[in-house]
Amino acid sequence: MKTSIECQPSVLGIDESLSPASLDSVIVAEREMKVDKYANTSPLNSPGCLEEDQLMHEVHIVEPQNDFNGTAFVPVYAMLSAVLINNFCQLMNAEGVKQELQSLKSLNVDGVVVDCWWGIIEGWSPQKYEWSGYRELFNIIKEFGMKLQVVMAFHEHGGHDSGGMLISLPQWVLEIGKDNQDIFFTDREGRRNTECLSWGIDKERVLRGRTGIEVYFDFMRSFRTEFDDLFREGLISGVEIGLGASGELRYPAFPERMGWRYPGIGEFQCYDKYLHQNLRKASKSRGHSFWARGPDNAGYYNSRPNETGFFCEQGDYDSYYGRFFLRWYSQALIDHADNVLSLASLVFEETQIVVKIPAIHWWYKTASHAAELTGGYYNPTNQDGYSPVFEILKKHSVTVKFVSPGLQFSCHEIDEALADPEGLSWQVLNSAWDRGLAVAGQNAISCYNREGFIRLADIAKPRNDPDQHHFSFFVFHQQSLLVQRPLCFTELDHLINCMHGDGGVPET
Repeated sequence: MKTSIECQPSVLGIDESLSPASLDSVIVAEREMKVDKYANTSPLNSPGCLEEDQLMHEVHIVEPQNDFNGTAFVPVYAMLSAVLINNFCQLMNAEGVKQELQSLKSLNVDGVVVDCWWGIIEGWSPQKYEWSGYRELFNIIKEFGMKLQVVMAFHEHGGHDSGGMLISLPQWVLEIGKDNQDIFFTDREGRRNTECLSWGIDKERVLRGRTGIEVYFDFMRSFRTEFDDLFREGLISGVEIGLGASGELRYPAFPERMGWRYPGIGEFQCYDKYLHQNLRKASKSRGHSFWARGPDNAGYYNSRPNETGFFCEQGDYDSYYGRFFLRWYSQALIDHADNVLSLASLVFEETQIVVKIPAIHWWYKTASHAAELTGGYYNPTNQDGYSPVFEILKKHSVTVKFVSPGLQFSCHEIDEALADPEGLSWQVLNSAWDRGLAVAGQNAISCYNREGFIRLADIAKPRNDPDQHHFSFFVFHQQSLLVQRPLCFTELDHLINCMHGDGGVPET
């Protein structure tokens, strides 16, 4: 069941930094539930809603019993808009921010998540960092007594909530890219993607004398130094490290700017000269120099697996060359995570470090898992593509954040893409938990009815897990919390109560 919501515009908008991979991801926890009669008759915030007293009375009557009482306490954070700070690092509409935080506080939300954009903070000159807008924002958050998680956002942003404001990579990086386009990920046709830097330059001194990982390290160190007082006071409870497209640990294999649309398989992004040099070195080491190439039969962004010679049943993905290439491609992703997290662990010692894992569920029911392969996860039916990634994340003691979308896809849409969101969710979450990793969650769409909220809580706290695993925290984002309609507010309040479990008291 899908229910839409049309919330009023707010200074805090939907978090469009989520990738198409995340926005198109679904985790469906199968369970039966009585549907609220208002959920299937009108939008949650439609102008035609009943009077407040009547509506609240009806909600109380049909509200299902909350059987999450006594369950583990899962802190709830709200994702603030990606564009609270303008390109000159100035906070926009501080009063609107305070109103939004007041609404969050009234719902017993535990904290907020803020994107710290590389393209704004180091936007104009290398190693010239401007934090003033963030200092003002963090001081307001501190006044409300809320916890803060920050995202080291090393990618660009131009989502629907940007209000026409593009947050690009730093201008000085783009200037370098005019002369050396190979600093960007590149597809087979030679098209450059400026969303984030190629992992091929992680150890190449092509950024005004610095390597990619040195640039990330200097940025993180500047943040840690600038806000040392907030770390010491315990205001900052976690730092998420952006590791790829949309801040997720994946290749930018599904760029809408290149024409990709769900459920296309995407394309491999390994044709810049630096990654190609890495591939050539790996093929020579293997003794097969002629393997120093990407597959020539892997289709295009919007191909289906069965339309390609590489991803089809018994396709070349499982040939000797195919297995070599895919292992190399995924290892480049793992090495990038290892390189960046090694430095992040030094900077943010004794602070919770978070890494976001994409939910690439389409074509999961095929043998090749084509979309996962182009995204960097070597996870066909005869391989486990997440275990090697999680071994590296365990090495650095990070928290895995996995997107837990709602019910935005129909059965027809899922069947058409041979998707298995529930199967992918089961594999990813249990693979992380089995390795002793902390796991967190985040919703991908902003609007939920009661059933959708209950399913989010089910994912956060699996009812039948004998080991009683649960999320370490949950990040919620939606269009606005400054709404006048009581039902939307009531549903969100119910979700937070479910996440908090027993009276909103943290575990000791």
